[in-house]
Amino acid sequence: MRMPWRRRQAGRSRRLLDLAGVEPGSAKDINGPDVCRQVALRTAHRDCGATAEILAVVEELLEDEAEYEFVVTLLENLQNVVSHGLDAFRSPDEMRLLLGPRSTICWDTLTGFWAAVAAWRIATGAPLESSATLLSVQNEDLRTLLWTVNRTLSTGERLGIADAVRYEKAAGSPIPGFSHIAVALRITGQSSL
Repeated sequence: MRMPWRRRQAGRSRRLLDLAGVEPGSAKDINGPDVCRQVALRTAHRDCGATAEILAVVEELLEDEAEYEFVVTLLENLQNVVSHGLDAFRSPDEMRLLLGPRSTICWDTLTGFWAAVAAWRIATGAPLESSATLLSVQNEDLRTLLWTVNRTLSTGERLGIADAVRYEKAAGSPIPGFSHIAVALRITGQSSL
């Protein structure tokens, strides 16, 4: 008999929070996007001794189709954090080497999606902003949010979830089985954009 979805989700979230060393109660909603942000930020740290174990759980979660959206969100948050090139975090290449085969496919799909967003954004002629301002944020909660929903490009410019939403609306090319529009709605608690 399968465990109800909410309990499975809560159990998975607690397991990842425990492995990442996130204090109980620091994730505002143990079943929501906050878990992905908290775990991604901790997992990216060079001093996180459980990174391989966390990524093994992520790989295990991909065995269940119902976990796909959660895992993609977590991996995207992780990619965003490591894209900033800060010394405290592992590099994208270091993280990719620690992934299992299914997680690597998700990682590469996310990389391709964001490359398409960047190309689309450049083609629109709209200037991209520097990531310097978001990297200098001092408030820990705000920094966690900004560092996980924005990514730094090799040029030092940034893209964020708003760019992904605009891209999906304009080009209609979301990641199969995953929508940034739905993610944005969950983060903001709205029913439509």
